[in-house]
Amino acid sequence: MRRLILALVTTAALLTPASARTVKVAVTAIVEHPALDAVRDGIRDGLAAAGYKDGVNLDFVYRSAQGNPGTAAQIARQFAGESPDVIVPISTPSAQAAAAATRTIPIVFTAVTDPLAAGLVATIEAPGGNVTGISDLSPIAAHVALIRELVPAAKAVGFVFNPGEANSVALLQRFKKEAGAAGLAVVEAPANRSADVQGAARGLVGRAQAIYVPTDNTVVSALESVVAVAGQNKLPFIAGDTDSVARGAVASIGFNYREVGRETAALVVRVLRGEKPGAIPVAYASGTNLVINRKAATAQGVTLPPAVVSRASRVIE
Repeated sequence: MRRLILALVTTAALLTPASARTVKVAVTAIVEHPALDAVRDGIRDGLAAAGYKDGVNLDFVYRSAQGNPGTAAQIARQFAGESPDVIVPISTPSAQAAAAATRTIPIVFTAVTDPLAAGLVATIEAPGGNVTGISDLSPIAAHVALIRELVPAAKAVGFVFNPGEANSVALLQRFKKEAGAAGLAVVEAPANRSADVQGAARGLVGRAQAIYVPTDNTVVSALESVVAVAGQNKLPFIAGDTDSVARGAVASIGFNYREVGRETAALVVRVLRGEKPGAIPVAYASGTNLVINRKAATAQGVTLPPAVVSRASRVIE
């Protein structure tokens, strides 16, 4: 009888799906703002679609560093000590903190501009170690072309960014290259903290004919400061992410960040089911949408060309 019971228990264990085991996925972001929040929610969506339900067979833990790199490092160390099944850092600073905290726990980063420049992976095709993820490298050439369409007389564009974010530095170099090819000068406006963003934007008045904000977490967390300067001085503001358009940018070409989160969840599921992160190639976020804001355009003195309006996937009135 004991042998029969043992055989039945063993068989039941073998037949139990992996998703029936409670797994822990620890998610962290450098700061809370609409784009990163959408990624977090998309990750939860994607895990649920794969059968991992929060509170049922999934322990979904989320922590925000509130814009502080030191706090990001503390969160990463805390997660490493808790030994979750997967750590999912959202943004470059959080990914760097997680990678520094553990070399054994699987890491699936997301919303990272340039994982190579950030030192997260050996190569895109074969990341190596315990890390893989999703890059949201911005379509910089398309952004420069959009600025040219919206502000054809512009000679210089102001680039507001935090030089402490590796992702923003990488984007600045790409932007300079594309802007130079389009005959545009780039005026750098550094802001090391969210409290510095408004001053950095004001410093562009009289020096640039448009403002560009990349997918910089420090600046995007204080985006309303840029919007205020743009409106007060009739300086067209073009954003690096589409979530910023609803907050007051004239336009952007970018990703649906909730969908980026779902794409991230697909990688997490592969790891939960036994694949090694280092053997999974880094993926690039798919799809780009043009979003425009008519009210912001009026406030910032922009006449929207019919050709731009006609190809927009979303128009905010």
